[in-house]
Amino acid sequence: MIVLSVGMPRAGSGWHYNVIHDLMKTTGCADAHDIREKYGLQKILTEVNCNIGVLSARRLGMVTLPALMGNTFVIKAHSSPTTSSRLLSSLGLLRITYIYRDPRDAMLSAFDFGQRALIKGRPNAFSHLSDFDKSVDFMMEYVHIWEKWMNEKNVLVARYEDLLTNYGEESAKLVEYLKLDGSNPEVQKVIEKYRPGANDDQQGLHFFKGKIGRFRDSYTDQQKVILSAKLAPYLSRMGYED
Repeated sequence: MIVLSVGMPRAGSGWHYNVIHDLMKTTGCADAHDIREKYGLQKILTEVNCNIGVLSARRLGMVTLPALMGNTFVIKAHSSPTTSSRLLSSLGLLRITYIYRDPRDAMLSAFDFGQRALIKGRPNAFSHLSDFDKSVDFMMEYVHIWEKWMNEKNVLVARYEDLLTNYGEESAKLVEYLKLDGSNPEVQKVIEKYRPGANDDQQGLHFFKGKIGRFRDSYTDQQKVILSAKLAPYLSRMGYED
């Protein structure tokens, strides 16, 4: 079986992936990095978190082979659901989680992250977001992807804000969805490892500031009006106020 951790960019998706990855490792399942090397999937599962990219029939077919050979592992994506992902989910070969965040905060975080990387001379996937308009266009693509995931069946959906402020309940939902034993000391150890603020040198949370509603103090009134207009069909459904 493959556990697919999907998320809106800069929405705690790396944090969510790490929690899921380490929870599944308590079952003795394979590490996706080892699967990548053993089956020659370096071009399919990329980056630190074994990101599959688009959920195409070809890509999913290639990662399904090791699953059919008895391996369970966790991979990541930011892309839309597809006919192939639905098929594998219906067959029980793919278990899917999805996390999102207030797109206004996610957009600001993506811009900041990209610009910090430019200053350091190490451009990243967000460094092309050089202004507000480009950032809006970029984030709207992922809002549309959010809408598609909301129409999917058998997907565990989480919000970054809920994971941050109500971690105990949200992590319990995750443990149940993954069919793990929440009383297992190893499972509890993983949960505590990724609890926000658990220690001063916490690794694996994958966010720089992570403040809820930071966009309200960072964007101009005019920019916030533009965002409100663009996001009007979505914010209330996502659980956010204008």
